[in-house]
Amino acid sequence: MVLRNFPEAVKEFAIQAYQKPEDEQDLRLTHVSFSGTPQKHPCDPDKVILVIDPYSSNVSYFEFLTRDISFVEELNNVVDSAGRVIPFMRLWVKRNSIGIRSTPFVVADTRQFR
Repeated sequence: MVLRNFPEAVKEFAIQAYQKPEDEQDLRLTHVSFSGTPQKHPCDPDKVILVIDPYSSNVSYFEFLTRDISFVEELNNVVDSAGRVIPFMRLWVKRNSIGIRSTPFVVADTRQFR
């Protein structure tokens, strides 16, 4: 098993074009939105990883099947201190589809902090 820090340096991420919904009210009834930085899944091309806040010290991310994403909105990009552009997007995911929420953590004995 290979362990690595997450997220990795931002790589270019091309999301396929999604057709804009005709009725945004209908979209809100049938979908739920999630915002963050999208990344390619390292093992499965049919999945997308959405990092919620790549600058946070407590990084968490969502994983969705691309077929469950109906619409993508580009949000304001963020530029880090090194001048790299971090894309932020809002993904509209079909209601009742299955997603994975993941929060990595360090395994440690915390009894000393009581």
